[in-house]
Amino acid sequence: MEHTNAQPPEHTTTERPLLRRPVEGRMLAGVAAGAAEYLGADVTLVRILLVALVLFGGAGIPLYVAAWLLVPEEGAEHAIADDLLRHAHLS
Repeated sequence: MEHTNAQPPEHTTTERPLLRRPVEGRMLAGVAAGAAEYLGADVTLVRILLVALVLFGGAGIPLYVAAWLLVPEEGAEHAIADDLLRHAHLS
């Protein structure tokens, strides 16, 4: 019987990137580019989906604005909504 020093396969945890709006590669606020990176999808497909949501029912506009307000920009600690709420609370 042959003895080998075979190691069990290492578990590699593929961590999903944080949902952020990138500074580079964006057309407007970076929502589609950030979503595409997070989902591992092509940014063009995400943009087409958003446009389709705008054209068929208009859901794309509030969805885009909500993501712009709630998803932090790359390198930022807080989303725009956090800053707005913080300023409103202090006033």
